[in-house]
Amino acid sequence: MRELVILSYSSIATPSHNHHHHNHNPIKPFKPTTTTKLSPSKPPQPQPQPPPPISTLNSPSPLLSSRHTLHLKYYANLASKLAEQGKLQDFAMIVETVIVSGADASQFVSELSVEPVAKGISVGLREGKVRSVIEVLRKVEQLGVAPLKLFDGSTMELLGNEFYRIVQCGKVEEVVEFMEILAGFRFSIKELLKSSDIIRACVDKRNPKLAVRYACILPYGHILFSTIIHEFGKKGDLVSALTAYEASKQHLTGPNMYVYRTIIDVCGLCGDFMKSRYIYEDLLKQKITPNIYVFNSLMNVNAHDLSYILHVHKNMRKLGVMEDMASYNILLKACCLAGRVDMAQDVYMEVQHLESTGVLKLDVFTYSTIVKVFADAKLWQMALHIKEDMLSAGVAPNTVAWSSLIRACANAGLVERAIQLFDEMLLAGCEPNTQCCNILLDACVETCQFDRAFRLFQSWKGGRVSETIGECNINLNAEQGDKNCSTSVPTGISTSCLLNYPRKFPFTPTTATYNILMKACGTDYYRARALMNEMKVVGLSPNHISWSILIDICGGSGNVEDAIRIFRYMLGAGIQPDVIAYTTAIKVCVESENLKLAFSLFEEMKNYQIRPNMVTYNTLLRARSRYGSLDEVQQCLSVYQDMRRAGYKPNDYYLEELIEEWCEGVIQDNNQNKEEFSSCNKTYLGRPQSLLLEKIAMHLQKSNSESLTIDLKELTKVEARIVVLAVLRMFKENYHTHGHSVKDDILITFGVSKAVTDPATHNFEVKSAIIKLLQDELGLEVLLAGPKNALNKKTNSESLLASDLNFEQLTRRKSLLTELESSTRRPDVVQRLKVTRKSLQYWLQRRLGAIRR
Repeated sequence: MRELVILSYSSIATPSHNHHHHNHNPIKPFKPTTTTKLSPSKPPQPQPQPPPPISTLNSPSPLLSSRHTLHLKYYANLASKLAEQGKLQDFAMIVETVIVSGADASQFVSELSVEPVAKGISVGLREGKVRSVIEVLRKVEQLGVAPLKLFDGSTMELLGNEFYRIVQCGKVEEVVEFMEILAGFRFSIKELLKSSDIIRACVDKRNPKLAVRYACILPYGHILFSTIIHEFGKKGDLVSALTAYEASKQHLTGPNMYVYRTIIDVCGLCGDFMKSRYIYEDLLKQKITPNIYVFNSLMNVNAHDLSYILHVHKNMRKLGVMEDMASYNILLKACCLAGRVDMAQDVYMEVQHLESTGVLKLDVFTYSTIVKVFADAKLWQMALHIKEDMLSAGVAPNTVAWSSLIRACANAGLVERAIQLFDEMLLAGCEPNTQCCNILLDACVETCQFDRAFRLFQSWKGGRVSETIGECNINLNAEQGDKNCSTSVPTGISTSCLLNYPRKFPFTPTTATYNILMKACGTDYYRARALMNEMKVVGLSPNHISWSILIDICGGSGNVEDAIRIFRYMLGAGIQPDVIAYTTAIKVCVESENLKLAFSLFEEMKNYQIRPNMVTYNTLLRARSRYGSLDEVQQCLSVYQDMRRAGYKPNDYYLEELIEEWCEGVIQDNNQNKEEFSSCNKTYLGRPQSLLLEKIAMHLQKSNSESLTIDLKELTKVEARIVVLAVLRMFKENYHTHGHSVKDDILITFGVSKAVTDPATHNFEVKSAIIKLLQDELGLEVLLAGPKNALNKKTNSESLLASDLNFEQLTRRKSLLTELESSTRRPDVVQRLKVTRKSLQYWLQRRLGAIRR
């Protein structure tokens, strides 16, 4: 008896031997059932004999050839029926058995019906059995049948829909794997699914290598590389974009300028301009000459750095790459950002020359950029001149150009001219955007034309323009057709144009619009609050600036408590106060002389990791018109140092004036020498950093025991005087307030800067000024301290503490100055002055006694 081959777990019956060769339909198989039981009274029915196993179908015996052909036909028909029923795994197993057995595959294929197999594939796709379908296609391909023959249009659509479903389930890796297999079967992958869907899914999964892998399947993959890099860049994922860039280079047969340009643009999009420079340098190392588009992208990304732009521009010309109009536009943009009006004019003149020779043609972007350069520089007349050049060249100004022209006049305070330009813009048929309208409103507010700003806003919001250059009363005479205007018409605008004046244009106010109007409320808190409510009604959300303006208005009306309450309410409204809100609240506290709360808010914003800006620091440093205590000075010096560390440059002169006044308070009723050392005699103004304030801050942050050495190196005699007085003032306040006495002598060290032309003379002048201050004005005992000697140790210190100079003091000071002058020839001998502890203690006690009296 022949062996039965079990092909799968499903019920696959075998045919009977009693059939005819001419029957093309397979004999209905016998289907055994497990529920059927044999009757004991009846003998079991004989089972039909199965066909021979497929492994024996290639028997060389010629006697069996016809029967084996019959069995191949049977299995082909069985496989077709299994496929039609959607039993794709069973179908694949029969095919696998045929292949492994070494049977005649071509004969099996000739007997296989394609239509049932195609139908089964459609059923499998509808049931989501994509992997089974792929396996079937693999087996069919091994039989020598092109898998594509099993797919028609509807089946391809089913496959694409199933791929889309899998992608939406987040299994994009599986889809790419299937597509790679299908690409080997010569399927048209681009028709199955939009490439944008696959790339978007890869971007969402942050898998750049998978995206590149998918692009390599498609014939236009080199174009998709740029798309992939750009999509990662739009997500702000520069790391993945760079990974995609490096992976794409492995599959490029040569330089791809689209890819280079895209990765440079993405570097700018993600804010890493330095990376764009590295990519550019890498291209040059590989002896790849970028084209003009790559150069333009590089310059545009680095437009904030004019020096680098000029370097790239020079190198571009050296490599033989000629500029196009976009190159000059980027150069103008760089000049605009750098504030280099002169260079922008040179570039503009060069472009005009090239236009006159027919090399280039100026476009609206060129004109708009140069107009913006002049507008930012408040050169409104030159900006208007560019407008005339545009009109003479037949180039109509766009919204950007009109906005820049209006801004130029607005920045110069020419509100009437700005409104006239706005009207000309409407007459030219160019619709203003909200930004343009905001410029005009802001110009009115800055010139305190608050009512006019509100009238403009109401007219625009109502869809009509009520404010124009003049109210034109046009009287129509039916007989003569005369048109008379009661006011003059601006140059370039005819009366007939005014008849067709556009009365309406779309206007959608933004949060910035309402913020400008809130500033126009002055101190009218309720009107500002109504505008904020109106903002919410029209679907806008007040931002940090809105709340800050409301705080400022409330504080400006004298209601400080409500201003701070509004500041605290911001959190409840879901707005985290930013540096502008904190600065506004601090300003309100300073103006109401609540400095304790102001400095408390300053510490609070730093605790919340909110970095103060220049306005914040200046508001605190100018909070006091004079200093009364050591704590106040230390507090402001701490703010000053924090400001320096943050990279801001404060007004050192103002702070020095206040500290100098505080220091001079040590000397009471003795101003005979103060004029000599007043601020007008200072010669250190213009230093990049105030060494004086840094020295004072350094000494005042120490305790009495730590401040027994005063460092006066590199200071002028005026600065040295202020530092010494600051330390003495600290000693005095600590003694009077806390009872802290001086525990040792004070040493004062000197030194000169290398920039001083005559160090010896400079050092002598500083020492002389300090000795005069300590001895003559304060009555302290001063000794010259050096490594080899000390002078006048036996002097009666009690006589030196008298309030008036006597003969002994004059003699002693003369002796000190003589010794000091001789020490300038030997600078290594005497480098320090010493103020004795005994005289300091007596001075402190004497001051305390004077205060009590």
